[in-house]
Amino acid sequence: MPGERSTPADTAAWLARNAVDSLPDGGLERKLAEGRPLRVKLGIDPTAPDIHLGHTVVLRKLREFQDLGHLVVLIIGDYTARVGDPSGRSETRPMLSAEEIDANARTFQEQALEILDRDRIEVRRNGEWLDMKMEELFRLARTTTVAQILERDDFAKRQLARAPISLLELLYPLLQGYDSVEVRADVELGGTDQKFNLLLARDIQRAYGVPEQTILTMPILPGTDGERRMSKSLGNYIGISEPAGEIYGKTLSIPDTVVPLYYELLLGRTVPEDLGPRDAKRELARSLAAQFYDAEAATAAEREFDRVHLEGGSPEAIDEVSWSVAELGETVHLPELIRRAFGGSTSDARRALGQGGVSIDGEPVPTGTLDLPASELDGKLLKLGKRRFARVRAV
Repeated sequence: MPGERSTPADTAAWLARNAVDSLPDGGLERKLAEGRPLRVKLGIDPTAPDIHLGHTVVLRKLREFQDLGHLVVLIIGDYTARVGDPSGRSETRPMLSAEEIDANARTFQEQALEILDRDRIEVRRNGEWLDMKMEELFRLARTTTVAQILERDDFAKRQLARAPISLLELLYPLLQGYDSVEVRADVELGGTDQKFNLLLARDIQRAYGVPEQTILTMPILPGTDGERRMSKSLGNYIGISEPAGEIYGKTLSIPDTVVPLYYELLLGRTVPEDLGPRDAKRELARSLAAQFYDAEAATAAEREFDRVHLEGGSPEAIDEVSWSVAELGETVHLPELIRRAFGGSTSDARRALGQGGVSIDGEPVPTGTLDLPASELDGKLLKLGKRRFARVRAV
């Protein structure tokens, strides 16, 4: 980390060392040369409740700014979530209810503060200013042309494929840019898929007479499949609130090819030269489990993984999940049972069932099976994925 005698150029180079874009050229250095705490913005739409490792790439970069004395402005997009960010999408996003958005926002904010410094953060909801009068919306719309918006890669591809693009989606980049006006952002961070939006925000700030922000875009972390971006909907994610054993085990499942990138983006260091691929991955898994729990929990997770998956044993401690026949009936609805046993939502459980990720006493649950008699489940070992177990009791 830059010391007291570092120049703005040194600090800018260090902050941008693992970023993809730092624009405009020299912009971050000039902001730092002003010698004041910068307002560093990140906008998050709470379309899902939990943070996974992919989100932490940007959050870790924000923490670096905080550690240098700058202020993070975390914008919870309670209004933009109603529109749906088209970044990286080939179709219109589904609408969420206000209740879902509020619940997701609370969880996301709580988890983000596990990484960010609570003393150097300002949390805002963009509903504060986007619930605007029509004349203000007209003023905002005048800052940008339709041609500018349609230059965006996502929209261009959808036009070519004759896929529908809603007017609300066309407004989304403008609404995100207006956030930067309201909070007077000096710097904005995002993934590489956000580059268009972040640059457009500079144009909108200029139109409103606000000093233009600089931008940093960060690489998008591949999921556990090593190919597609980490995403809860794709099932290739590692959640930071998952048990330490899940974090450890899922990390061991990633392909060797992405291990160096995980080290760089999640640990801020390179793979130790003295470690082979197997040991490097185990070190990564231990480090990530310790990062969100502690060293003792990481060691226990490793020991449990080895005992179950290498030595063929069963988990030392298996939680029980009860199904009350009197209250819930003789037929067990598996998505609800899985939700009760492991948390998450019934939608997550249905997805796991559809992907063949659930077994009972070692036998995979056939695809399409959602209900079973309670008598067939009583005393059986329910397994979700490769590492989560629960004993079923019909009572």
